[in-house]
Amino acid sequence: MNRTHNFVLTAALLLGMLVHGVLLFDSSATADAASILTSKHNLSTSGIGGVKAATESRVCIFCHTPHNARRDTPFLWNRSDRTTNYIPYTSSTMFAQVGQPTGASKLCLSCHDGTIALGAVLSQPEEIAFIGGIRFLPPNRTSYLGTDLSDDHPVSFDYAASINQGNIELVSGSALPKEIQLDGSGQLQCTACHDPHDDSWGNFLVISNQYSQLCTSCHNKGGWANSSHALSPARWNSLGVDPWEGSDYATVAENGCENCHRPHSAGNHQRLLQREYEEDNCLVCHNGNVAGSNLEEELTKPYLHPVHLYRGVHDAAESFTLGGVANHVECEDCHNPHQVANGSSTAPSVFPKNRGVLGIDLGGQQIEEAQNLYEICFKCHADNNVLTVPSITRQLDQLNTRLEFSSGNPSSHPVTAAGGGSPVPSLLAPYTGSSIIYCTDCHGSDNPTGPQGPHGSFHEHLLVERYETSDMTSESSGAYALCYKCHDRDVILSGRSNFSLHKKHVQMENTPCAVCHDPHGISAIQGDLLSHNNLINFDVTVVLPNSAGELYYTDEGRGMSSCALLCHDKDHSANGFGIGGN
Repeated sequence: MNRTHNFVLTAALLLGMLVHGVLLFDSSATADAASILTSKHNLSTSGIGGVKAATESRVCIFCHTPHNARRDTPFLWNRSDRTTNYIPYTSSTMFAQVGQPTGASKLCLSCHDGTIALGAVLSQPEEIAFIGGIRFLPPNRTSYLGTDLSDDHPVSFDYAASINQGNIELVSGSALPKEIQLDGSGQLQCTACHDPHDDSWGNFLVISNQYSQLCTSCHNKGGWANSSHALSPARWNSLGVDPWEGSDYATVAENGCENCHRPHSAGNHQRLLQREYEEDNCLVCHNGNVAGSNLEEELTKPYLHPVHLYRGVHDAAESFTLGGVANHVECEDCHNPHQVANGSSTAPSVFPKNRGVLGIDLGGQQIEEAQNLYEICFKCHADNNVLTVPSITRQLDQLNTRLEFSSGNPSSHPVTAAGGGSPVPSLLAPYTGSSIIYCTDCHGSDNPTGPQGPHGSFHEHLLVERYETSDMTSESSGAYALCYKCHDRDVILSGRSNFSLHKKHVQMENTPCAVCHDPHGISAIQGDLLSHNNLINFDVTVVLPNSAGELYYTDEGRGMSSCALLCHDKDHSANGFGIGGN
């Protein structure tokens, strides 16, 4: 047995030690996939990687030595301890303090941060030479981490403390699988996920991460097991950008967490998203190349939720209760990627695709998971309104949709509860007086066969159908297609709607529906049942006070009402007429 072989065997036996309960190297397995000899961590001349020594045939020497090893660390460590200041990972949802790397993580970084030469070992004075004159780990390699660790999975933090301080989605330390080990002080280190001597699962992982097995061993995300991202068999159609570049897995379910997240060198540092811009993490699949629907196309339409205008504003920990939430919209504001699923629902309950999203209830209080779809809309269209100017100037202006749809209002479309009051004889089946509708029944895609939801539309106000509001619009089934989606046009124009003058106003005088009716509703703090039932709330750019200075509508009961106003140069002085619901 020659001296070199004897050293390799001696090092192998030394490395057979149990370190915190993990067998780092098994000398009996040197010929199989578990052997460091057949991994990229073999930096000797026999190595299989692109970075290897020019003449050094010893394998373990790059990290370990039986003599002259560092005394401040176990593992017979053969590399110096350079004082390097790292930028640690931070997150508003982590619930733990991450400081400078310690323990095994610091040892890993002695190569992977690129600050110490790969061939600089303590056991010999001269630096080991590498092929091509390489000295430091090249920055263009995926294994290069640098000193900025803010884009890498956090290490060297107290795992139990994170749970105790509020991270309820971490599995308890006692429930971790045997392959995933914390260090002796209870900290999570690089070695929790990586075994540097065993590349059986690729990337030196301790277990396979197919179907997110490794990720979910620590992270217990609510709703994940039944989510589309955990179950979908969808594959990339080879068009456009490869959503899983470098992955060995071919389906959404197999890639699991890594559809969106990257544990090292993440594009978006906080929460380790694959791509810098939040929406890009969604659209790389939801552009028709993996998911069946093309949402990317919806977001090119003139009226849309402009997710592309914001970067780094949305925060998973944002709180409307505490205030200070800046106006923005991102995919995550309406969809929780850990819970999103296919399926249907009944108004007003959230759709499966909107489960697990923060909301604002009818009382204006924040709820961690919206139960009704309108509660998601209320985040941006109620007390914290992104709109500052009403689209139509009305007798009673109101931008807060929570108030417009509040119970006890004089009238409103039945979004939060079933309608009441006057009958609505014009309703088309299956709608009845007890129906409840979604915000998305009116606001959403103009393409009925495309992806549904309020992503984009060619109609103003992100409407699913055309809805003209300009005065002197010629009546047609197209001009008021949104209204006629639920209301029978023939009934409206025939007088059978209990208001015999609909045809005169809408068709003969070219008066839009919006001149008299406010499609959301009239809040109880502004209007009353006598003056604002039947969604009456005049557009005051068209309807003016009459010659006596009067501007009002009054429900006189028994199907009779009266108006006092000036409209299209016609002076009305409390003329009574029959009026009912639409």
